[in-house]
Amino acid sequence: MPSSPSFTLVSRCTVSPDQISDIKTLKLSVSDIPMLSCQYIQKGVLLTSPPYSFDDLVCFLKQSLSTTLSYFPPLAGRLTTDPDGHVHITCNDAGIDFLVVKSPNISIHNVLVPGDVPDCVKQFFTFDKTLSYSGHFKPLAAVQVTELADGVFIGCIVNHAVTDGTSFWHFFNTFAEITKGALKISKSPDFGRNTVFNSQAVLKFPPGGPTVTFAGDEPLRERILHFSREAILKLKYRANYGCLLTKQTNSEVLGKLCNDSWKSVNVETNGKVRNSNDEISSFQSLCAQLWRSVTRARKLEPTKTTTFRMAVNCRRRLDPKLEPYYFGNAIQSIPTFASAGELLGKDLSWAADILHKNVVAHNNDTVRKGVADWEKQPRLFPLGNADGASITMGSSPRFPMYNNDFGWGRPLAVRSGRANKFDGKISAFPGRDGNGSVDLEVVLAPDTMLEVENDPEIMQYVSEFL
Repeated sequence: MPSSPSFTLVSRCTVSPDQISDIKTLKLSVSDIPMLSCQYIQKGVLLTSPPYSFDDLVCFLKQSLSTTLSYFPPLAGRLTTDPDGHVHITCNDAGIDFLVVKSPNISIHNVLVPGDVPDCVKQFFTFDKTLSYSGHFKPLAAVQVTELADGVFIGCIVNHAVTDGTSFWHFFNTFAEITKGALKISKSPDFGRNTVFNSQAVLKFPPGGPTVTFAGDEPLRERILHFSREAILKLKYRANYGCLLTKQTNSEVLGKLCNDSWKSVNVETNGKVRNSNDEISSFQSLCAQLWRSVTRARKLEPTKTTTFRMAVNCRRRLDPKLEPYYFGNAIQSIPTFASAGELLGKDLSWAADILHKNVVAHNNDTVRKGVADWEKQPRLFPLGNADGASITMGSSPRFPMYNNDFGWGRPLAVRSGRANKFDGKISAFPGRDGNGSVDLEVVLAPDTMLEVENDPEIMQYVSEFL
């Protein structure tokens, strides 16, 4: 809830589905339960002012949100734990919070000012630092709409034990779609629970529930680094061939890459040959560069083990595959390890290759083994950076964040709240210009951030600080 003098809470109410749910309960899965110690997801979109009054917008948003919840009834429910210790979503149509806030002294420019993400952004979200276990007695979701001097920010807050990023953006996109006037949604959620993630294993919690797994009071800086499509493709080339594009190769090769002809490029450089069968992806290349730069900035001992942790969507990795719009968490964490000395002593290609091999190896058998391992030893999701040498990559540039057109144009920007942030937490967003550009929301200790800002190896690819 806004606590700054620049923000005024106008109203807070409950919005319920406009139809009674025909789903009674949904059991939390092996992928959902570990997220009970994570804070509610806080993501939102910055928009220009609508072509009608703010009061009318609030009315339209309430109506469309009520309709949207009828397609996503679990979000209007509450968590319950049965006598055996299994946690369920009770779809009781209790509704979600809807907040209206005004901030006439904050402009779009204030939000998008170059430099560190301004503190005012954190005021665009409610349920600050709220653990997902709190869904036992709090709403599982909320929407906060904030009127700015020359724009609007719509923040969506959802319990992380109920949705992963795929389901979160499906709900948020549908909310926008209905507000824009759709009479029928384009993509229906799948609430099936007959999956490998459905388990009888129980994770026992202490009285009152779990605590957050990372320190929430450490000093942090947060910046958004923008990487253009061209910069990403240059990184991909370097990761796959172990060298920079030269003036001679730049025009021809980059031209093919920009025309999606990557698979036709088969170059031998420095003794390395790549083809489409073992191609390192653009995103893996970017992750490898970030891993190197942050590790260098931390000035770790060469023998110190570093970790790059990625959350991967398992829907398409399983056999048979889950429905693309399976509702809930369907993610697993992939940690990749390397000593600081090895990571920095070898080239980008080496780091990108071990990330790539780890991701490719996470197939149907690996997913199922991960489920079986968790059932033997139920545990919470390991958010945090306890050893000072870890990076956690969340979100995805594939999420359709800029599809949130509420009826008067695409978002100007995507921003997140304070939730689940610690030294080394990185979130990947698609760039607003699309075409493969990427924005990285980088959260680091102040000294580490300063070193990264002065690292030419990564900064040569950064178009701008957003």
